[in-house]
Amino acid sequence: MKSKLSMALLGMTCLLFIRLAIAQDQHHHSPDGTHDDHSMSGMEMPNDSSSSNPAGEQELNAATRLMTSHHMDMGPHMKMTELRKPQPGDQERAKLVVEQARRVMEKYQDYHAALNDGFKIFLPNVPQHQYHFTNYWYGFEAGFRFNPEHPTSLLYDKTPDGYKLAGVMYTAPAKASVSELNVRIPLSIAQWHEHVNFCFPPKGRESEAWQKSPKFGMAGSISTREACEEAGGKFVPLLFGWMVHVYPNDKDVWAMGVH
Repeated sequence: MKSKLSMALLGMTCLLFIRLAIAQDQHHHSPDGTHDDHSMSGMEMPNDSSSSNPAGEQELNAATRLMTSHHMDMGPHMKMTELRKPQPGDQERAKLVVEQARRVMEKYQDYHAALNDGFKIFLPNVPQHQYHFTNYWYGFEAGFRFNPEHPTSLLYDKTPDGYKLAGVMYTAPAKASVSELNVRIPLSIAQWHEHVNFCFPPKGRESEAWQKSPKFGMAGSISTREACEEAGGKFVPLLFGWMVHVYPNDKDVWAMGVH
């Protein structure tokens, strides 16, 4: 199964960014809330000694490009919730989320309106097929409760003259149980996903993640810590928390992809 994936996030501390990091598995927060090219608020990421680590930012940029690939095979790098047996009320609950997401999109057809309301372009200088306009306060809110009218990110396709709104992204804490995810959006309708088992290439070998049949990256063959360390890479078991894309005006409303 192929999918076209983008980045996403969720907030764990008010208006704080999660620090960029690759080397450790522990998580803590960065007080920098001013830079658009930091990790999206609250998406849980491994930690580093400095939130302004150039090498770390290069790796994050590489991860972004890999995850916005038009033909990324999920393989071992994608963890998804299983589709559940439909329960009474599931269709109605999901329909309500879609309707609320559609109302949000009506408000932000012009991307300038999103910017004026506090959404920030995530990694604006990194070429992507689809850009996340992220509201860090909504990301923080999503760490505690689900508000369909407050998506963590608006998903805009890049066009020659600007951006075209395609959908929205909701997030949830990495520690959220499947039951908690099901309360937010029925798991019989939508599949939440996480980006897992990522092996960053060694410094100076970043281009290897882009070669045919790569070992590194989200499309790479390496998916374990042991294999990653043996190859000289930096292993990250979990890049972000749970996320789900919603495309209210598409035939496939719950598609995990870029258009």
